[in-house]
Amino acid sequence: MNEELYQALEDLEKEKGIPKDFMLERIKQALVAAFHRDNPGAGDNIEFIVDPDTKQMHMYVLKTVTEEVLNPATEISLEEARRVRKLPRPEIGDVIRTEVKTKELGRIAAQTAKQVIIQGIRESERGAIYQEFSSKEHEILTAIVTRVDQRTGNVILTLAGKDDEKTLLLPPSEQIPNERLREGDYVKVYLLGVNKALKGPQLQISRTHPGLVRRLFEMEVPEIFDGTVELVSIAREPGSRTKIAVRSDDPNVDSIGACVGPRGARVNAIVSELRGEKIDIVNYSDDPAEYVAAALAPAEVIEVTLLPEGKSCRVIVPDDQLSLAIGKEGQNARLAAKLTGYKIDIKPLSVYKTEE
Repeated sequence: MNEELYQALEDLEKEKGIPKDFMLERIKQALVAAFHRDNPGAGDNIEFIVDPDTKQMHMYVLKTVTEEVLNPATEISLEEARRVRKLPRPEIGDVIRTEVKTKELGRIAAQTAKQVIIQGIRESERGAIYQEFSSKEHEILTAIVTRVDQRTGNVILTLAGKDDEKTLLLPPSEQIPNERLREGDYVKVYLLGVNKALKGPQLQISRTHPGLVRRLFEMEVPEIFDGTVELVSIAREPGSRTKIAVRSDDPNVDSIGACVGPRGARVNAIVSELRGEKIDIVNYSDDPAEYVAAALAPAEVIEVTLLPEGKSCRVIVPDDQLSLAIGKEGQNARLAAKLTGYKIDIKPLSVYKTEE
């Protein structure tokens, strides 16, 4: 083992980020395993030395000098010991260090060493991938659709701009309903987490998580990214509609206007990425009644009364605004309740007056 192997490890560290010390340890384990395969009686009497100055690696077996050799893998006769080491002359009980010629290891032993080294490279690469993506949890990744499995509905993607072409799996449960992804499409996905698996780290991604909307607004709206505008709450029904509540402590900043952007450019870019999903932006208020009224937009609200039983309220709307307040199949009211955290009972003005 000479300078060429040492240089190869340095190149591996530069190209793939695999630490040289990690691979040296794996090589040591591989050679020890190979030696043990050819010498089953050997114990832990192996010494592995690396000289970084000369870039030389040596492996030695330590043997005890005995009168009668019972285990050749760990013992050596006095005559043989004195032949190996001239000075100082060894005596019974001394420990003699003899170098192992790795090139003389058997074919099976060499194959074992090769497998251990390859496994070490794979483990290091997987560890690097896990560390890389663990730091990106709850962030957006840009990916390219490479295949759509018509049988399972899974969409196979690869990360854009990655040389290793890391494969991602987007299951039907995390796809936007009615979205038709095609091969070659660029899409943004939300990284839910990274799981360790036998075949390497598995990235869990989503197109339906509310976090995707949050990150898209942070990317498109500088005021949200720098904290001037706070995105307080999100309620989403993927592929259909999303409501977000925003606020700002700066009286000179229009929170909704900042999110909409000039001529709607900012919010339209997000709607386009979400394949036409409608987005309602409302002002957050510390006053629950004002907040609930705003959350029911675009419907007009006459009055909001907080009820004593839990987080619930009664909302009075004009008769002609009832269907708008409730929304198609109750969607507007449902999203408003999810956004505010309040149970909302909506009544038209005529019914309310009759009850009164």
